[in-house]
Amino acid sequence: MAQPPLITLNDVRLTFGGKPLFTGVSFSLSKGERVALVGRNGAGKSTLMKIISESVEADSGEVWRQPGITYAVVAQEPSLAGYDTVLDYVADGLEASYMAEAELMEFGVDASADPATLSGGQQRRAALARAFARDPDVILLDEPTNHLDVPMIEALEARLKGFNGVVLLVSHDRRFLENVSTNTLWLRQGKVLKSPEGYTKFDEWAEQIEVEEERQLRRMTTQLKDEQHWLARGVTGRRKRNQGRLAKLKQMRVQHAEMRGALQDRKSTADLSVSSGDSMSKKVIEAKGLSKTFDTPNGPLVIADDLSLRILRGDRIGIIGPNGAGKTTLVRLLLGEIEPDAGNVRLSKTLQVTYQDQTRDSLNATDTVWEALAPNGGDSIMVQGNQRHVAAYAKDFLFKPEQLRQPVGALSGGERNRLALAIGLAQPSNLLVMDEPTNDLDMQTLELLEDMLLNYDGTLILVSHDRAFL
Repeated sequence: MAQPPLITLNDVRLTFGGKPLFTGVSFSLSKGERVALVGRNGAGKSTLMKIISESVEADSGEVWRQPGITYAVVAQEPSLAGYDTVLDYVADGLEASYMAEAELMEFGVDASADPATLSGGQQRRAALARAFARDPDVILLDEPTNHLDVPMIEALEARLKGFNGVVLLVSHDRRFLENVSTNTLWLRQGKVLKSPEGYTKFDEWAEQIEVEEERQLRRMTTQLKDEQHWLARGVTGRRKRNQGRLAKLKQMRVQHAEMRGALQDRKSTADLSVSSGDSMSKKVIEAKGLSKTFDTPNGPLVIADDLSLRILRGDRIGIIGPNGAGKTTLVRLLLGEIEPDAGNVRLSKTLQVTYQDQTRDSLNATDTVWEALAPNGGDSIMVQGNQRHVAAYAKDFLFKPEQLRQPVGALSGGERNRLALAIGLAQPSNLLVMDEPTNDLDMQTLELLEDMLLNYDGTLILVSHDRAFL
């Protein structure tokens, strides 16, 4: 038996930065639904969550919430600032702290720790503990698997499957969405479509929609041509019946443009193929007897203990491990950026490394997208040693011409990640190192990145918790 809705949106509209973001969003969320919210970067997924949780107000339309329902939100970038301990953060607003303590134990976070000392994965765990400690009716999760290791992702999946309220998920992690979701919301061109099935069936469902839309588009194109011929005959707008037909023609043009735009969005392709640069010796990295240990407040952290390995040209290596195990540090050790306690690392003399870290700190929020791609000015960028026009290269990474003059700070998290990829992948390399490259990417860009990496003929080292990606 279908459950009554806890939340209903009806014809919700919002303009953001002078651009229509939502142009008539309507859907309901009912108890027991675990809903995957999907859509390309910049479509407004995080903003839609904020409207649902009452932290952003729509310009128009109706947002109905069952009286008395409670929310918990895990933001894309949780903020723990202003709290002395993790327990203070998780227990804030609760009548008793025992639920906060229990959840912190469940998620493996030290309740007495200073939030400022937590890693990205520990911050994410603390934010999840805070959400579940509130026992909400609705839980909104924006990229909840970012920085989590695989065992914790699997534990979160089990926890969400046992949750009896509403779960709304935004995630780049396809395996996570497939395992958890019971329904799918597809945000595209300012509107939302809802599937009664989880993300596992998304591609099949989306293809059916697009086949029907293409049929409608062909029919509408024919009608539009007929109406244009009628208009070209010098029709006057004075007669009432002609006024109605002119209004209908104007509406048809808008619908035609929207439908064509939606289909183009889904089918956009990017040329992300990357050359491995100059030829190099077969041996890329050779480590012998490598040892490295760091002293931490929780005792010694062993990164390598008498590690010997050889990475050869064309190897494609995935590095996995629990949060805090030192995966990024191991990579830096192998690249010679950190001195080992014992042993040695030899690098190929012809090594050209492109290192894409997970912080994206190199981006300046006040630069425009164009300036970030061409910091020395001009309208061209060197890509793998070849000159490309900035706009053409940006299009490869799915940036529209009007976005090139936007400041980087106005981009969504996924768009910033895409821009960082564009900058990093322009550099000639024969060793590509990527640390959590899938964080915040939309499905379309993620699949394009996979295609690019499959075509990369150099050596590849990936640090990732994304099981489907690996």
